[in-house]
Amino acid sequence: MSHLTRRGALRLAAGLALGSTLPLAGCGRGDGTAATGTAEPVDSSPATGTVSVWAAQGDADVLDKVIKPFKKANPDVDVTFTLIPNAEYYTKLQAAIAAGKGPDVAQFFPESQAQFLDASTLKPVPDGLVDPDAFFTSLWDAGVVDDVAYTVPWYAYTYALVYRSDLAAKAGVTAPATWDAMTPFLKALQGVGAGHGLGADIGWDIFNGQDVAMYAWQAGGSLLSSGGRWTLDTRAMADALRYNASFFTSGTADTGGPTFLDAQPYFVSGKTASMITGPWVIGQLDTVAKKTGWTASHVATAPLPAGSSGSVSFSAGGSWGVLADSGNADASWKLIRHLARPSTQVAQFEAYSSLPAVISAWDDSAIKEQPLLDAFFTQLKNTRAFPRVATWQQVATRIGKEVEAVAKGRETPAKAAANIQTYAESVGTGSK
Repeated sequence: MSHLTRRGALRLAAGLALGSTLPLAGCGRGDGTAATGTAEPVDSSPATGTVSVWAAQGDADVLDKVIKPFKKANPDVDVTFTLIPNAEYYTKLQAAIAAGKGPDVAQFFPESQAQFLDASTLKPVPDGLVDPDAFFTSLWDAGVVDDVAYTVPWYAYTYALVYRSDLAAKAGVTAPATWDAMTPFLKALQGVGAGHGLGADIGWDIFNGQDVAMYAWQAGGSLLSSGGRWTLDTRAMADALRYNASFFTSGTADTGGPTFLDAQPYFVSGKTASMITGPWVIGQLDTVAKKTGWTASHVATAPLPAGSSGSVSFSAGGSWGVLADSGNADASWKLIRHLARPSTQVAQFEAYSSLPAVISAWDDSAIKEQPLLDAFFTQLKNTRAFPRVATWQQVATRIGKEVEAVAKGRETPAKAAANIQTYAESVGTGSK
């Protein structure tokens, strides 16, 4: 599970949002009901014809293997895959859609798909195709606009705390459960030899913006009101900016590094002792350490420390949608229904370590027997979707810039929150 894949997917979406030519989606639902589609149900007869699928390289690389049971059960269907580099994926997909030459089925990223959630771009998810309640709530919600679902979740990830268990044991500390406990925990890790307690992201970009949005939720804030107005100049946002800056002002993190490419080597070497990151790192640390079993004996995970309103993270991953002008929607939805089955999502995990978006799939022994994933499962049950508006990526990028100013002492959290609000209001939400 590649950090570069995940980060690259989000970065391409950020660039796309600045120049989107697709219809702009309005606000998502806020009533807590599990919206489905409005299309006719899909029956259980075999799929036929050709289904063209476009996806970003990475998790989709193994799809031809994963869908072998679907092909066996549907011998008269031909599924073709076009895999596109992450950095080019959304740009090429947009161009194809605009030219009327898109695929039948396209992969999307729940955290950055808002610009596609429109009936002129995607078909609504057919009634009864899947059970919305089978998925992590925020992942399903990420595909819903005005009570219509346009995408079906495929794989999931979120952030949790990954830390050096050996150093924590040496220091006699356990994972922090609250914001207030975070700095003492990090200082304790430094006290037993870590260079810095936390390897914090210093990109000062959209990813920092997403982190602070997450902290704002933890502080009781919202990003967008139920009426579709930005709510960023708030005490919660200022608290989030202050909390993030505390890692640097306390000396437990360094504004000079590591960069995200260096994060894992720093962690393994002890230059840093924790990361707030996604589950893909778990499968990579043995390779970085050049020692099988290093991760099991040196690493632990925990849900994120809670702010005044709890331990909330964001949901991300992959999803599927059928383009509005698909020539074979029936077979396309049948393929997506297969990809959403628990057994298929377990097969995807076994082939590529993609974590299931279907909750019941986590009961499979292939996943259950990996205790370092437990914290991510716990955290996924307490996540929110980023605003389903076309300008969210722009706003998150601006938050990232303000994060840097606060972390480096050039701006107060309150002033930064006001700046973010002003910028967000200037770009709006992209709603019709």
